[in-house]
Amino acid sequence: MKRISFLIIIIIALTFVNCKNTGQKKGPESKQLIIFHAGSLSVPFKQMKVQFEKENPGTNILLESAGSVKCARKITDLKKECDIMASADYTIIDKMLIPEYAEWNIQFATNEMCIVYHDESKYSKLINSENWYEILLKDDVIFGRSDPNSDPCGYRAILSTQLAENYYNYLGLTEKIKSKNQEYIRPKEVDLLALLESNTIDYIFLYRSVAKQHQLKYLILPDSINLKTPKLNPHYKIASIDILGTEPGTTITQYGQAMVYGLTILKDAPNKDLANKFIDFVLSEDKGRKILEENGQPAILLTDSIYRNKIPAELNKYFYR
Repeated sequence: MKRISFLIIIIIALTFVNCKNTGQKKGPESKQLIIFHAGSLSVPFKQMKVQFEKENPGTNILLESAGSVKCARKITDLKKECDIMASADYTIIDKMLIPEYAEWNIQFATNEMCIVYHDESKYSKLINSENWYEILLKDDVIFGRSDPNSDPCGYRAILSTQLAENYYNYLGLTEKIKSKNQEYIRPKEVDLLALLESNTIDYIFLYRSVAKQHQLKYLILPDSINLKTPKLNPHYKIASIDILGTEPGTTITQYGQAMVYGLTILKDAPNKDLANKFIDFVLSEDKGRKILEENGQPAILLTDSIYRNKIPAELNKYFYR
């Protein structure tokens, strides 16, 4: 009898606690956003994360940085859960994600290739836009680049070298650059920064924005080489490189063209509404665009898009016909 009375007391107590909890107001539900992004976007996206989470209490943005090709393969090969992908080359989204994994692609930022170094780099006082390739090929100089099969900066380094071979009329330059210092090829361009800062290497093929963000010295290359100027696309296209495709044994041909970054929301994104809200933040002039500009990454004024009818309606306001 005593045992039954004790059980009754416990049931009454639990019922009281449940009723009390039901009457309490719940805090804002935590909303998680998963973003795969190019390594060169690490600094501006971290700043966007802080500001966006502050403006949207309860939001938790998970940033995962990798080479853009590798980011795409996480989605296509590993089937990893993701809301947004931001690529350093918009064509990676076009070629690897659309139409199976995504429906549209917004071009939102630009960049340019340069040669990055520091005061202790060998011949840093002598290097210029006319002799940089000669300095990189010196026996006592070590340079780094990223893997073309993982990172757009890697294949852009080779495309720029092909253009340099044409610009300086130096037959065989590309093969010499490709064969030298292969032990210093890394999955993404930002992985090379520690090697530079520790004086392990002297130079890096790198984006200008990353150099500015890390306060490194950089050599500006001629426009015919640096993949910066859209009107030179017909010229840039004379350079090309094959990288590994989405299926084993296949390749994708990447042609030279002005650097343009792209971003998209995945078809099976776990939180599409929040993803739309974040991209709205990225494209907003006084928020994401401002952060990009402050980090040496010029934002694009959006005109029209071949995906205009598939882009979410709330983002169409950023396009100008």
